[in-house]
Parts: sequence; structure tokens; C-alpha cells
Amino acid sequence: MQQIALDIGLSAGPTVANFFAGPNEAALKHLELWIGAKSGAHNRSPVPTYFWGPEGSGKSHLLKAAREGLREQGARVGWMDATVLEPAEFDEAWAAVLMDDVQLYTAEQQHMAFNWFVNAQTHQRPVLAAGELAPIELKLRDDLRTRLGWGHIYGLQLLSEPERRSVLRQAADARGVFLSDEVMDFMLKRFSRDLGSLMELLELMDGYALQTQRAITIPMIKAMLDNQ
Repeated sequence: MQQIALDIGLSAGPTVANFFAGPNEAALKHLELWIGAKSGAHNRSPVPTYFWGPEGSGKSHLLKAAREGLREQGARVGWMDATVLEPAEFDEAWAAVLMDDVQLYTAEQQHMAFNWFVNAQTHQRPVLAAGELAPIELKLRDDLRTRLGWGHIYGLQLLSEPERRSVLRQAADARGVFLSDEVMDFMLKRFSRDLGSLMELLELMDGYALQTQRAITIPMIKAMLDNQ
């Protein structure tokens, strides 16, 4: 059965609170401490952090959660991912530099990422980065790859299916929602298996069920998708 990517107007963005760590607890704890530094970037360690792992393991979620956490503190950050085709010059007002999907960077993006890295070190600003491969395996320019690999490195793992089911079940119970095994099978087979996406799907289903006064069933989910 073909898997359907979930892209139907999700509400809540990635945060530390809605990251379900599973085997990635160490990475989450590190980020919680990092975001929790108060009174600006000068109290935050300038040692870089690199998260790596397969798609759906949560590395982009953690970077976006860091960006949101700093914004809530009134801080500005430099952000680059593969879609940022013309990255801005480094800004000394940035509290941190965040670089996602580094394995996809073009030569120009790699040049700017290295520039950001050098300036961040000069101005004692921390760098958070993420990619699908361990630093040593990245097909990037040597000076950038070396810098990505010298700080804190966390390899992230996908949650197992039993772990995803357990988290979904707990989240549904907390909402007072009953998810049958049939519905959960449908969610895991037909939608993105990324847990963050599944949790937001659960939120959408709960809201639609309340609006339509229907129980959460496969026909209800199909009707919800038809109305998106």
C-alpha cells in the first residue's frame, strides 16, 4: 500500500515539548539544557552540536525546536537549510547559527556555511547542525566537514513501531480519544511514519471528530482528508 505524506495544514510546529525521544533521550536532554541558557548567547556554550540520523529520526524537529526556543527568549538566529538558495551574510546579532540537511548543501551553501562557522567561533556563538550522515561520511568540503565533527555529536534512531504505537496510544488516551488497532494500522501504513507528523495527524483527527460528532474510524479519516 502506497504511503501518503502528511501535508494537510498541520497546526503546532516542532518544539521540545512535542518531541518524543524514545532512544534519543540524550540528544533531547542536551538540547533542553542548551535552549535553557538564559540572558543571551554568551551564557550558551560555543561548542557546536551535530545531530545525524535517517529521515524521520527527529533531527530537523530538534533544530526547529531550538529555533523556536530562542525566539521565545527574544533571540535572533541564522538559519540555513537546502531550500535557502542565497544564504545571508553572518550577523553578529545572531544568538546562534542553525544549519539543517547539510548533506544537501550546494557548493555556494557550503561556502556560506563555512563562513558562518568561522564567524560563529570568532564571536563565540554556538552552532547547531543536522544531516543524514555521520560527519566523516558527509560529501562536503573538508574544512566544513571537520568543523561539523569536532563538537557534540548525537546519532539519532528511528522509533520502533511498538514505540510509535505506544506513544500514539498514550497521546490518544490523554485526549480521551479511542484509537482502535484498525485505525492505528491505517495511520502507520498510509501516512508519514514520522512521529511528529503522526501526532499532528492525531490532533487533526480529534478536532475533526469533535466538529462532526463522529468517532475516529477509517471512514472518518478519509472524509477528513477529502475536506482538506
